[in-house]
Parts: sequence; structure tokens; C-alpha cells
Amino acid sequence: MRNLILFLHLAAAIFWMGGMAFTVLALRPVLHAALEPALRLPIMVRVLGRFFAVVAASIAVLLPSGLWMFSQSGMNATPPGWHAMATLGALMMLVFGHIFFSPYRRLKLAVAALDWPEAGRRMGQITLLVKINLGLGWLAIAAVMLWR
Repeated sequence: MRNLILFLHLAAAIFWMGGMAFTVLALRPVLHAALEPALRLPIMVRVLGRFFAVVAASIAVLLPSGLWMFSQSGMNATPPGWHAMATLGALMMLVFGHIFFSPYRRLKLAVAALDWPEAGRRMGQITLLVKINLGLGWLAIAAVMLWR
């Protein structure tokens, strides 16, 4: 059972981290270079909408699987890296919640209103926050792997 839970936990983390890396390091820069805002920003709204559903599903797997693994090991018996990973993961979830309910919501409204400067500002906020979350994710991985 432990291996299945660990697999699900890792798969959810890989989907989230990989999606962030692809979106901000590959997709967005190419679209930004190739398309005008009126074409690029509606595409990004749709891409992010689908990706955010993946993130929500990942969180729905990460939280219970992480809590289950902690409960099986005992909070005091777990390595410090686990605690750091859990803290960073919780912070990532909060950052995602902020992205989804604030700049992403405003991005959708700006795109619907054809307000390209505002939509561009909101996309810039989202990009920065996703890059921060990607960095936090790498720190979480480093913590759990190196801080034993």
C-alpha cells in the first residue's frame, strides 16, 4: 500500500511541476514571440484553465497521500526534509489558490473585455507566481532528498 501511495504522490507532484515548467519556460515564451495579444492571451486563458484543473487534481492527491505517509511514519520520526517539503508544498498550494482566484480570474475578465494591456499585466503576474511556485517545488524536492 505504501508504494502505491508514494507513486500517486510522486505522479501528482510530477504533473504539477512538469506543467509549470512547460507552461512558463516553453509555451508562453513561444506564444509571446509569435502571436499578438489578441490571439495569444485567449489561448493562454484556455491552456491555464485546463492546467489548473490538473493542479487541483494534483493537490487532491498530494494532500491526502502526504498526510497518510506522515501518519504512517509518525510526525516525530520523520526526517526534517519531510517537514520542509510539507511546509513548502502547503505554501505552493496557497500560491496556486492566489493565482487561481485573483490574477487568473482578472485575466479571464480582461480577455473577455478585450482589454489586452490589463490581460498582459495579469498574465505577467501569473507567470511570476508560477515561476516562484516552480522554485518552491524544486526546494521541496531538494529538502526531501537531501535533508535527512
